[in-house]
Amino acid sequence: MSSERLDKIISSSGKYTRSESSKMIRSGAVRVNGEEVRNPAFKADGNSDKITVNSRKFVYKKYIYIMMNKPSGVVSASDSPSDVTVVDLIEGELKRPGLFPAGRLDKDTTGFVLITDDGDFAHRILSPKRHVSKTYRVTLKEDITEDEAEMIRTGLMLNGEKLLPAKVKKLDGEHVYEVVLKEGRYHQIKRMFARFSNEVTALERTAMGNLELDSSLKCGEYREMTAEEIMKVEMKT
Repeated sequence: MSSERLDKIISSSGKYTRSESSKMIRSGAVRVNGEEVRNPAFKADGNSDKITVNSRKFVYKKYIYIMMNKPSGVVSASDSPSDVTVVDLIEGELKRPGLFPAGRLDKDTTGFVLITDDGDFAHRILSPKRHVSKTYRVTLKEDITEDEAEMIRTGLMLNGEKLLPAKVKKLDGEHVYEVVLKEGRYHQIKRMFARFSNEVTALERTAMGNLELDSSLKCGEYREMTAEEIMKVEMKT
């Protein structure tokens, strides 16, 4: 059992502010397990108690997890004074305070961005100690040699630092490769191939951990993740 203030539970949906939630509770619009509650500080369990607001069932979710197929030109941030962010694209019932992207993609990079308001979960999947993998589809200006691929697989030296071993394999398509990283350094993939005087012309994240991006999501589209999908993100590959 995990109890929280009733006004906090109601406002967590993002439909109402904390003050609006308190006002509704005081007006008698909220019932818990069939009983009218007028005290905003009343403790309830959003997962097990039956809560109604204006006679309609209230579905409580302490945290939310969203899979987005990020389009190019959108920044991976909660807010920006000059750019459209991934959080700006979220609308409707999935829109709520505190959302942020768990990890970043460059502005011109597309693909899987995980958006949540669960800070502990984000810390776990981004922690360097956990080595949760990220998979990318990389299009290069030209093919790499097998020697260069092996340097990536064994741990490339970059600016005097040795990177963790990464997976790389050729895919169908001209100069297209799959790269799996266990770390996420600044502009890492672009800098890795620049090390060979090569250029990344297109970059898409296709998976996080053991969870692949939903192929039915078009650029800019998103959906809520299932409990099974959330667990797959943290699975070792």
